[in-house]
Amino acid sequence: MANNDTIVALATATGSGAIAVIRLSGSEAIPIVNRVFKGKDLAMQASHTVHFGTIRDGDDMLDEVLVSLFIAPHSYTKEDVVEISTHNSKYIIERIIQLLIKQGGRAARPGEFTLRAFLNGRMDLSQAEAVADLIASTSAASHQVAMQQMRGGFSNELKSLREQLIQFASLVELELDFSEEDVEFANRDQLEALIVDIHAVIRKLIGSFEQGNVLKNGVPVVIAGKPNVGKSTLLNTLLNEERAIVSDIAGTTRDTIEDEINVGGVTFRFIDTAGIRDTQDLVEAKGVERTREKMRQARLIIYLADPQQDNLDEITDQISEIAQLGVPFVVVVNKTDLLHAEHRELLSKLDPLFISAKNNTGVEELKEALLRKVNLHHLDAGDVVVTNIRHVEALRKTENSLERVLEGIDGAVTSDFLAMDIRQALHHLGEITGSVSTDDLLENIFSKFCIGK
Repeated sequence: MANNDTIVALATATGSGAIAVIRLSGSEAIPIVNRVFKGKDLAMQASHTVHFGTIRDGDDMLDEVLVSLFIAPHSYTKEDVVEISTHNSKYIIERIIQLLIKQGGRAARPGEFTLRAFLNGRMDLSQAEAVADLIASTSAASHQVAMQQMRGGFSNELKSLREQLIQFASLVELELDFSEEDVEFANRDQLEALIVDIHAVIRKLIGSFEQGNVLKNGVPVVIAGKPNVGKSTLLNTLLNEERAIVSDIAGTTRDTIEDEINVGGVTFRFIDTAGIRDTQDLVEAKGVERTREKMRQARLIIYLADPQQDNLDEITDQISEIAQLGVPFVVVVNKTDLLHAEHRELLSKLDPLFISAKNNTGVEELKEALLRKVNLHHLDAGDVVVTNIRHVEALRKTENSLERVLEGIDGAVTSDFLAMDIRQALHHLGEITGSVSTDDLLENIFSKFCIGK
């Protein structure tokens, strides 16, 4: 985890954009750039200033650039940081990076800038991980949660819990020094009340993971029903493009088709599936089995019925079959433009949404129903939501340790056993924020970042 050399990397994505940003961080960042920059003397300039000039390799001018200075500790990494804004030419970028490395820089490893921000105390580990989530956010909801975590909402919650535990842990540890005198510095009733309160907060955080995971990765929604009820048409209408093949021939869709749209700030991953029916066609049968598997894995199911094909009893039986999966679902009756008033009144007993996917009728109402069903549209800015599987696993270990503390208090165990379980709980909470970490853990986390971050 060497942290004393100066690193350099492209901080923007490669592509056809106009501008690229090359970033350096380390004690030699300013001198290295100063040796190849023709303009003002960067060593004499103030932090958070931008300077125009050229980058030269000897007499060869590589590009006209803007150089931004961020002098330690007032930077992302709390080191001296220099950002060179150049034209987004692959040739220019490679030449400048090679020149900076020749002058004493080193190519940064994935996530090394954020790693340095963590190691230098700019942010804790959960905040650093939120940086990656922020970059990957694709909806208002995922962006909101990532911003909340990056600004320390989750960290502050854990910090408060740890401070309370540490206070009691120190008192329990103190008792060990006076074990022969049989004294109690930590009031057991107060300790038990504290553990119960902390346990409730931990449970709430663990419970938020299901919601957080959906916000981060999108809501998987399976569109299910018999063949030819309009599933592919509905998918195309939702996506506003011809994503799935539409045909009057039953069994056209033989595998799942997935795509995403943003509804009310939440990403939904719609999955068009093969029609559910008994079939002798081996390929179609495989598709039907995949449909059932996707339905079991879904966060939400749109059950699409065609009143021209099925009567009320058949639709009711299909709904009962889906209900047994334990997955929330919405009943949708399609092709309502072909529905007689009497038939519509009869189907109303199922409390369905009536749509015409072909004519785009009722589709907006369906989107609103999906938002209500997954219950994500009301997320408050201050809500602490767990989105990281590593965090939830650490929280579960913390929960187990706290439960052992409660069992120990009820069983009147000695202070040394109580102290051991409290230390375990503190250890697992510390794993989340990085106050307890290993090089292997940090390598695993930051290796998943892009190079320039």
